[in-house]
Amino acid sequence: MLQPIKKGINFALCTLYFALASCAPDTELVSLGIDDEYVTYRMQKLKVASAYTGQSYRWTWHRDDGTDSILSDKPEHILLFAEEGTYKLSFDVFDSQNPYHHDFTVYVLHEETEYSAYISKVHEYRPAPGQFINTMPQYDEGNDYEDILAKVNDCITGTSDVMISLGAWGGYCVFGFDHTVVNREGYDFAIYGNAFYDLSSGDENPYGSCEPGIVYVSYDENMNGEPDDTWYELAGSEFTNSATIFGYSITYTAPDPTKAAVTDRQQAWASDLEYIPWVDNQGESGFVAKNIFHTQSYYPQWLIDNTLTFSGSRLPSNAVDLSGRGTYVIQYAAAWGYVDNHPVAKKDLNSFDISWARDALGQPVNLPGVDFIKVMTGVNQYCGSIGETSTEFSKAIDLNISD
Repeated sequence: MLQPIKKGINFALCTLYFALASCAPDTELVSLGIDDEYVTYRMQKLKVASAYTGQSYRWTWHRDDGTDSILSDKPEHILLFAEEGTYKLSFDVFDSQNPYHHDFTVYVLHEETEYSAYISKVHEYRPAPGQFINTMPQYDEGNDYEDILAKVNDCITGTSDVMISLGAWGGYCVFGFDHTVVNREGYDFAIYGNAFYDLSSGDENPYGSCEPGIVYVSYDENMNGEPDDTWYELAGSEFTNSATIFGYSITYTAPDPTKAAVTDRQQAWASDLEYIPWVDNQGESGFVAKNIFHTQSYYPQWLIDNTLTFSGSRLPSNAVDLSGRGTYVIQYAAAWGYVDNHPVAKKDLNSFDISWARDALGQPVNLPGVDFIKVMTGVNQYCGSIGETSTEFSKAIDLNISD
């Protein structure tokens, strides 16, 4: 654990001490008071707290240009800085009997080992049923969840660029970087899928294969390195659409191997129209159909659960069947703010701003950064011969770090 640097120690020695110290990536420091000096790395969290109590509290950042920013009104605070440098701060306890004021300095250093701009770890992969499940990534007989999670890590961490599928509505993947992605001005990170426009569509109202995935983010407030803190939805263009359903939930049931397949000569693309049943909390039900193009099981074979339940926001349906029989279905792109929704060449439309974060009540949340990102298939619809709408993606990049 990092220790505060005491007064009178030369900063060069402090730097040497810090480089040689054995410490956790993020540092938690608790003191009866606030120490005079601390040292940390950029894009890593530093928790400071005081045992002094009072009627109210204030943490303030004093900039060199004479301006101040109030960081928090809590008795403890997690400091996070994007750039190396010297930061002047103060902590105040306001109390009629025992007021307390302390000025202190935080020295922020460049990391010893350069951060990667790419995903460093996949924490969870839980897809819904779909035509690419068990193939993206490949399921092999006997694989369990840990085996599949390792394969997903191989696909999308580092500079790997191998597509994974999240399946139908609700399927998701949780990943993180080797540092906190800091909330800075403009776009903070990008996620790339495999969406494409139909050649006949125009940029004003593009359509094609657009399968929007919702992005959720979480800040590791308890600093345990696990994605168990509050999740916040990044509000894309459909967040204010009256057709978006918040608090949506769906349950899929594994296919019955003894059930006879349901087919229709008018829908020759389908090998079983009633393959995997689902029910939702809106009183609706339906099926993930099986098509003749993908013959493997669509239900995650490494899971022992007979049912899969997912919850989150459901975006409006974006598909139009131009053929009337499921042979030519197009999907319109949402304007912005979703994964696998616009072609990779549309850089801005595949980029995301942490400032879009909203809480469960739909209110903006001021997050200093995020440690975990979740991508979830956002549309519940079946599109005839091209199957269910399923978000796919292959990599993510912290736009604040040069790759």
